Amino acid sequence: MARATMGREARQRLPLHWGVMSGNLFEKDASEKEAADGWFTAHCDGGSRGNPGPAGYGAVIEDPEGTLVARLSEFLGRQTNNYAEYKGLLAVLEWALRHGVSRLRVVSDSELMVRQMKGRYKVKSPGLRPLWEEAQRHALRLEKFEMRHTLRGGNKEADRLANAAMDEGMRKSASRQVSKPAS
Repeated sequence: MARATMGREARQRLPLHWGVMSGNLFEKDASEKEAADGWFTAHCDGGSRGNPGPAGYGAVIEDPEGTLVARLSEFLGRQTNNYAEYKGLLAVLEWALRHGVSRLRVVSDSELMVRQMKGRYKVKSPGLRPLWEEAQRHALRLEKFEMRHTLRGGNKEADRLANAAMDEGMRKSASRQVSKPAS
């Protein structure tokens, strides 16, 4: 009788056969093996306070051994959240190309951007279309490129850098406004 068709009680009475377990319980899974095979991993995030509003991006890049090799961030002025997300992706891709990276896995909490980059969603916004096209061109220059979505918690450091860029940019904007002479 196939195990899948057995009742719950019958399954509980079957003896445990340790011989069926093979391999080391702590051996690396496939994604970890690939990472060690030349894959750099980047986490990128973008945000705006208001949409549009003061915007910025943040990104962190790790080498194949998991060592942090770059932190990137920039204040973008008044932009939309999606614009900031794409600028973060472009910063990561440009860094990878400048540093001779051939395999790049990008993790983002922007489901829209990930689906657009994978061709699952069309890019309808005229403001995002040129950014998407540039990101596609850059990604094609890499030997291998993957992109995946994560929940917000999976991008904490990139989110922190994006917020720091927005804070700094807003602080500088406020200090410039204060130092302008009154008319």
